[in-house]
Amino acid sequence: MATEPPEINAREMRAIDSQLELRSVAADGAGPGTASGYAALFNVEADIGGYWRERIAPGAFTRTLAEDDILSVHSHDIGRVVGRTGAGTLTLREDERGLAFENALPDTSDGRDLAVSIERKDIPGMSFGFITRKQEWDETVDPPLRTIIEATLIEITYSALPAYPDTTVGMRSLEHARAERREHNRKAGSHRIAARRARQMQLERGLR
Repeated sequence: MATEPPEINAREMRAIDSQLELRSVAADGAGPGTASGYAALFNVEADIGGYWRERIAPGAFTRTLAEDDILSVHSHDIGRVVGRTGAGTLTLREDERGLAFENALPDTSDGRDLAVSIERKDIPGMSFGFITRKQEWDETVDPPLRTIIEATLIEITYSALPAYPDTTVGMRSLEHARAERREHNRKAGSHRIAARRARQMQLERGLR
């Protein structure tokens, strides 16, 4: 059953190990080059601290890509922007594999440093910050499986040490889903008890 997260504006961070590429010469001859790769992968189950497993459904970013101005930043620092979709320096698109990106790096110290680090493979992958809008929890498996159906993307991040997945928001979402399920089961149980009582009363009236 799909559940809404209990905290609408709570941001989460995830990391993926996906090889980055660098076109070392920018198309216009300026800047350190264009970085490309994947910021997120679809239908790939990730272990989130042993608490649950998680996957991103295809199309999870469709709405945010159409509506939002998304940043690319250095080392999880919003103050170190190296691209943004609104400026045309960051391009994001969904394909069958996941969320692909191309980022024309700026001719700044951060941009040049990133180009060198990517080329040397010192940066092994990406992180991305997001807010879950729609999700599903499956507790018939152990650990539970969370499917992110729709998310708002805040930024993608280059980092030598991608952030460990923060479990705080997800744990609250899981507890929220469990509370909903307990309430559903309680109401279902009450309905079953009421139905049994009604049948018993009918039987008793029939015996009189």
